[in-house]
Amino acid sequence: MKLTFPVAAEPDPQALERGRLLFAGETAFLKGVVAMSGLPPADRIEVCFAGRSNVGKSTLINALTGRKGLARASNTPGRTQEINFFTAGPDHYLVDLPGYGYANAPLPVVEKWQKLLKQYLSGRQSLRRAFMLIDARHGIKDVDEEIMNRLDTSAVTFQCVLTKSDKLKAGERDRILGQVRESLAKHPAAFPEIVLTSAEKGEGIATLRAIIAELV
Repeated sequence: MKLTFPVAAEPDPQALERGRLLFAGETAFLKGVVAMSGLPPADRIEVCFAGRSNVGKSTLINALTGRKGLARASNTPGRTQEINFFTAGPDHYLVDLPGYGYANAPLPVVEKWQKLLKQYLSGRQSLRRAFMLIDARHGIKDVDEEIMNRLDTSAVTFQCVLTKSDKLKAGERDRILGQVRESLAKHPAAFPEIVLTSAEKGEGIATLRAIIAELV
């Protein structure tokens, strides 16, 4: 049976409320990790956010938590150079992974980021889902495919989240969604729903909160 990867519908009121309550609680930066030995105990439900540099990971985390300066957003690609852990309530970690696909950095630094990213995705038992952030204006690129291939072999379910959906030009939505769906269909670890978000406009934020809250 071929999966169609529909856009996630708005959750029911109870699910929306669970998501609201999760992110209405205390959220805080816990630590930045530059090696697997520095990971916090795997004693919470954990979701991570992966994506190309400048896709809007930090901005999305800030929108989810309602704390504008929680994650360090920057217009400079590659600023997130470590795995950043944030607490969400008493039971969840939100994990901001290093941005990938940005070449304007020393090669040894890039290789170190890539190695850490692959180790984390392959070896974190408490990781319930990876959210693959894709810029809605550009769709899935070859470098995204590399990470999705890694997730396929790591037995980590990933869900595609299109960021900056408010920036799509008229008539572009169907083309981009078609390209994304065609790509996701090749990946057995892909969760069969796409989330459209705009951190600037607030679109899809409540839906994504509810999805995370359901991963209990």
